[in-house]
Amino acid sequence: MRWTMEEARAALRRDKEFRPLLKAVKPFEIKSHRPYFWVLCCSILSQQVSGASARAVINKVRALHPDLRFPTPEAILATSEKKLLGAGVSRQKRRYLYALSEAFTDGGLGQVRWARLSDEEIIGRLTAIVGIGRWTAEMFLMFSARRRDVFPVDDLGIRKGMERFFRKSDAGTMVERAEVWRPYRTVASVYIWRYLTAGGI
Repeated sequence: MRWTMEEARAALRRDKEFRPLLKAVKPFEIKSHRPYFWVLCCSILSQQVSGASARAVINKVRALHPDLRFPTPEAILATSEKKLLGAGVSRQKRRYLYALSEAFTDGGLGQVRWARLSDEEIIGRLTAIVGIGRWTAEMFLMFSARRRDVFPVDDLGIRKGMERFFRKSDAGTMVERAEVWRPYRTVASVYIWRYLTAGGI
């Protein structure tokens, strides 16, 4: 479903408690990112490391495939563990990358029409792959598929922001409070993150 940030901001403005975030955070856009397979590879490679370390490894893995704009599932499967190790990919993450690649080839994810799937259907398909949890699937929905109504209640930043700004400290009350932001909980979540980063709370 197509939607605009202007529509989202107008909807969020109806929540009086949310208005200070709208005023404090500079306008931004949420864009979709593709190819989906490579986006998920980057998510795996970014797990439990600093941003700088993740970027370094991601660039090295891309460099293993100079003839491709982005590595494909077939290309990753054809890359030896030795080469991935040389690029800085740990044994566990090599396993995850191969599992993801197989899901996109033999598992058929490469043929999926993502736009026809609901958020929960996508989460279900992705979390069935070793190495991909719900949080990673939610980030995929928000920043790759550009789904407008995702609320990652288990994210530490969201929990911190909900407690400090909206005085909600447990998952149940956070989800209940976020209901008023439907169908733009993705945008509300990004505002919370950006407000925290800016030191506004």
